[in-house]
Amino acid sequence: MNAHRTPWWHAAIALVLGLIAGAGLAVLGESTGLTLIGTPWFVAAVLAVIGVVALVLALNVHKYATTDPKKRPKTFVNPSVAFKALVLCKSMILAGAALAGWYGGQIIPTLAHIEGSFYEHAVLECAVTAAVCLADMVIGFVGEWLCQLPPDEGAEHPKMQEQQRQGGLAGAAAKTAR
Repeated sequence: MNAHRTPWWHAAIALVLGLIAGAGLAVLGESTGLTLIGTPWFVAAVLAVIGVVALVLALNVHKYATTDPKKRPKTFVNPSVAFKALVLCKSMILAGAALAGWYGGQIIPTLAHIEGSFYEHAVLECAVTAAVCLADMVIGFVGEWLCQLPPDEGAEHPKMQEQQRQGGLAGAAAKTAR
């Protein structure tokens, strides 16, 4: 299976769409009198924990992929876990961007009412959660990079060609010595 890296502009589109949706929700809340802005602190904590777990999984996959096959333990990383770590990192890119836009979008129309204690608290909650979501997006990009495999050392790899050349010279020297 060949997984491709997530382009940066996918995250940018998700961020802009989340920004529009979050701002729309805040404006709708102001016009109807129904306040839907803000987020519990629990959300920021859970998103931070998910980011740390994804980073640890990606680091384990990277350590496994870059360790010499002769020295690597057999039960170090299960291929299923490595695939799930990659998928988690890919999803964190898009979800982190969209949620950062969502919570950041709620801040923009609410800044006009920041003098009220409710709005002040809601803006603080949204700002912290948006920052955690942006960190998760960055962790997703880094984790996706960490989960990539090193290049295959096939016959066309420079390292293998050098070994063949040295093996050919050693073989020719052995024939002339006889």
